[in-house]
Amino acid sequence: MKERRYIFCRQAEWEAWDQWLTAGQRFGSVSPEGDPAGAASFPHRFRRLCHDLALARDRNYSAVLVDDLHRRVLAVHQRVHGSVRPDGSRWLRFLSEGFPELARSEWRVMLVAFLLLFVPLLTFIVVAQAWPECVQLVLSPGMIGEVEEMYSPTARHLGRPRAASSDWAMWGFYVAHNLRIDFQAFAGGLTFGLGSVFYLLYNGLHIGAIAGHLTQIGYGSTFWGFVAGHSAFEMSGAVLSGAAGLKLGMALIAPGQRTRLAALRQNASIAVRLLYGAAILTFLAAFIEAFWSPLQAIPFEFRVAVGLLLWLLTCLYFLLAGRSPRAP
Repeated sequence: MKERRYIFCRQAEWEAWDQWLTAGQRFGSVSPEGDPAGAASFPHRFRRLCHDLALARDRNYSAVLVDDLHRRVLAVHQRVHGSVRPDGSRWLRFLSEGFPELARSEWRVMLVAFLLLFVPLLTFIVVAQAWPECVQLVLSPGMIGEVEEMYSPTARHLGRPRAASSDWAMWGFYVAHNLRIDFQAFAGGLTFGLGSVFYLLYNGLHIGAIAGHLTQIGYGSTFWGFVAGHSAFEMSGAVLSGAAGLKLGMALIAPGQRTRLAALRQNASIAVRLLYGAAILTFLAAFIEAFWSPLQAIPFEFRVAVGLLLWLLTCLYFLLAGRSPRAP
């Protein structure tokens, strides 16, 4: 069919699409032909428009016609997807569904990261009660004196020394400190995963040594009361960052049938999303650490109860969020 004849036959429907786009109607509210009940035929009409574009290219019609159809197809596609899934809902959908589903699907690297962090941590806490001197294998005498001062029952401010004058400034300090640790565990994956393994083990040993030493000398109530509130989010963020790094390392160690670069690109898309979730948890942990954890007026038992509740909610989130309900 000649181009002019083809344009004459299809012009009316193309103009209907233009009117629909200009009117700013939402998908399904009115069809391109003005029929309010035309949502059912919308997919068929859109496929016909895409076919027009493909046909114009195949028949070598003029570049003006091809560009005009291409512009129209892109505009309709953008309008459809923009109205069904508003951009503002993407992060909410990621947090409520995509992120926990992703963490469950990557349970192998999550489990390895969890064990690398928590096994040395819990082991050091237990060993330090029977062998107090073991903490000197990890902590310098200066560091031991510093943590004793920070978590002393007579300390003016529990936790890290107040390096800033306001709680908001301390929140920024905690964010920067924790994100640095998370990024080290993530970027360490580029060294064939060895960096991620090192940072997970090191942080597990470091935290375990501090917790074990402070518990052994009788500062358990101040230390555990301080860390209880933010520990669920902070430790989960560390595990996720380490898992993201291990995902990068796996691409380099075992790329399979792919090249290492192709495997790294594919695994990086997953690892970065894990890191997004870790960053969100780290921000929440820093907020709690700055505004809730230092409050000594709150009873120890209540702070621990809140911490346990947050641990429970965090576990339920990763286990259950995003699961589709089973059909009866």
